[in-house]
Amino acid sequence: MTLDSRDIEQIYRDESTRVLATLIRLLGDFDLAEEALQDAFAAAVERWPSLGVPANPRAWLVSAGRFKTIDRLRREARFAKKTEDLIAEAGAAAHPSGLDPEAVSDDRLRLIFTCCHPALSPEIQTALTLRTICGLTTEEISRAFLVPLAAMAQRLVRAKAKIRRAGIPYQVPPAEQLAERLDSVLTVIYLVFTEGYSATSGDTLIRRELCAEAIRLAPCWPSCSCMMPGARLA
Repeated sequence: MTLDSRDIEQIYRDESTRVLATLIRLLGDFDLAEEALQDAFAAAVERWPSLGVPANPRAWLVSAGRFKTIDRLRREARFAKKTEDLIAEAGAAAHPSGLDPEAVSDDRLRLIFTCCHPALSPEIQTALTLRTICGLTTEEISRAFLVPLAAMAQRLVRAKAKIRRAGIPYQVPPAEQLAERLDSVLTVIYLVFTEGYSATSGDTLIRRELCAEAIRLAPCWPSCSCMMPGARLA
């Protein structure tokens, strides 16, 4: 098939946040995952025009980003120990098409729980989630919180570093830890929909992809295995 930059731009808009969420879980580091995301799309721009778009673009991008990160870490001596841990956890590399698309999509919910960890302040929980899950720029977030751009950028950097230092796991917490995060998680889902329904910036008033994602995330709660008895959406 013929592929131009507009096709890849559309795939980026549709898949980038889900790919990023999965890469954060696999690599355990926000900064590495963001670099891996860029590497993966750079590889797509180079290869897809001649090879065609794979059957599962999201899985291909996750696999490409992870492999490129591991290769880079191998070449950098200062990351030697971390490389060893990543390779041990990753195990044998599977073909991109072998990844489960449903498992990839669930990573966004896990990442919301990570960003809503009680070790972070409520404001930073929300800001970090809007940056990582919603794909809002730091400038857009700083404008929404009415703080200088440089100050918000520093807050996000410190939040990522705190998650890394504390070894906060990228997973839905057990039932006994759910109550302390549930309000924040539901607030984030609400804010995702609100930003989609009435965008604070951009060329369009409604960002339909954000509305759809909030609607997708909300119904999963009643069947969630970690849902506490009696808990429900407002």
